[in-house]
Parts: sequence; C-alpha cells; structure tokens
Amino acid sequence: MEGIQPLSPIAFELGPLTVHWYGLIIAFGAFLGYLLATRESVKRGLPKDTFADLLIWALPIAILSARLYYVIFRWDYYAAHPEKILAIWEGGLAIHGGVIGGVITAYIFAKRRNISIWKLLDITAPSLLLGQAIGRWGNFMNQEAHGGPVTREFLEGLMLPEFIINQMYIDGVYYHPTFLYESIWNILGVILLLYLRRVNLRQGEIFLSYLIWYSVGRFFIEGLRTDSLMIADLLRTAQVMSLVLIIGAIILWFYRRQTGQADKRYLDDEPKKTKKKNTNKKKKK
Repeated sequence: MEGIQPLSPIAFELGPLTVHWYGLIIAFGAFLGYLLATRESVKRGLPKDTFADLLIWALPIAILSARLYYVIFRWDYYAAHPEKILAIWEGGLAIHGGVIGGVITAYIFAKRRNISIWKLLDITAPSLLLGQAIGRWGNFMNQEAHGGPVTREFLEGLMLPEFIINQMYIDGVYYHPTFLYESIWNILGVILLLYLRRVNLRQGEIFLSYLIWYSVGRFFIEGLRTDSLMIADLLRTAQVMSLVLIIGAIILWFYRRQTGQADKRYLDDEPKKTKKKNTNKKKKK
C-alpha cells in the first residue's frame, strides 16, 4: 500500500555515532528489570548493591551469548558475511542464548558471594520476563521477529493501533505481529510470578515457573514466525529448546522436592521487622 512509511530503526545520530532503537529498548528493559530485582533483593535480605554488581557481568555476557547462539544457528550466512557478526544493532539476539549465559554468570556470582543460586534466580525471574517483554519492541522497530502474511483486516480485527499495523506492512505485505503476542504473554507472566512470590513456593520454583511459562508461550508463538533459527532445516531451534526447558523444569521441580533439596521457602529469608519503641512515652510511676 503506497504512502505507508515504517518507523525508523534509528533513534538519533551524533556525528559518526548512530544510536538504534533496538539497543535503547533492550537497555531500558534491562534497567527496569534491575530496579525490580534490586527492590526485591533488599526485602529478601541481600545487600542493596547485589544486582548492580551482578549486572556488570551478567548483561554483557548475556548479550554476547545471545549473539553467539544466534550466529551458530545461522552460520551459513555469517560464514559468508563475517563482517555482520558484530552488527547486533541489526537484530539477532537469541533469548535462549542470553538466558544460558546469564544463568551461568549468576551461578558463578552466587558461589563467590555465598548466596543461594536458587534464591538469586527466583528474585531475577520476573525481571527477566519484564526485560524480554520490553525487548521485543526492539524487534518491532527493526520489523523483524514477525509471523506469516495476514490481511490488514485481520490486524484491524485485533484492535491494534495504526502505528503497529503500519509497521507490520513490510515489502508490500502485512504480517503477524508475533513480537506483540510474545510481549503480552511475557507481561502476563510477570504478573503471575509476582503473585507466586506471595504464595511462598519452595526456593527455585519461581524461576522454574518462569522457564515453564516463557517456554510454553514461545513454543506456540514460534510456530507462527517466518525467521526461525532451524536445526538441519527440519526443526525450529526455539521450539526444541522450549520443550527441553519445560520437561527439564518439571523434572527438576519434582526431583528437588523428593530429595529434600527444596525444603526452604522463598519468604524464609525475609528480615524480621522490629517494632520501634515510643521514646516519648513516660514510664508510669
């Protein structure tokens, strides 16, 4: 349709420096996740700077592992275009790769700080989903991570704002806004995980709930996408990984309970509140 102009993936330019919306949006998601995790970590009795220190290592390693994961599964392309390997502003950060790198970093960090890794992961879980929900809008700005062709009438039937409908118009064709489906699924997951904090599950089970919730949604949404990473041109990598995570999380959930490794509960480490004495009260004679 003539006249439809996509939103620019470039936020602004400062001389030779070009800043893309993709990077800004991911950074914004990471920042909000950090605030959420820091606030909760203090409630759970951890030092206030715990997640600031963790983020210094976890964020760059997660980005590196997310890119490495993506490049490995698209090696045919990057072997022919090695100059594109570092061009992350064009997209190509695989969430599963980022989670793997982030969890490994968190494990090493927890060991060195003498913190329970399950406690750390439980606190982090809602922040991960929040960051992923916001990060998908970076895909939106790049017009990537979309599904197959649809009609404009279909998109209008979803009651979407005009700017989303127009951004889904790519090279003369409208596409499924799968970035939006996943973003909404993740926001619902954040609400669920925040509720599970109050349920007081065993330590580790909020993080395992995150793995299950995200993976279920990703499995079905991935089936709509047209740009999936593939294994031997037969299986969608994200769907295989999602199934592995769902099954693995469920097995680990029951194994930890059966072996007594999950006896401690999420709220057990909450600092006890001390009542302030009223110093203005005079003692009765």
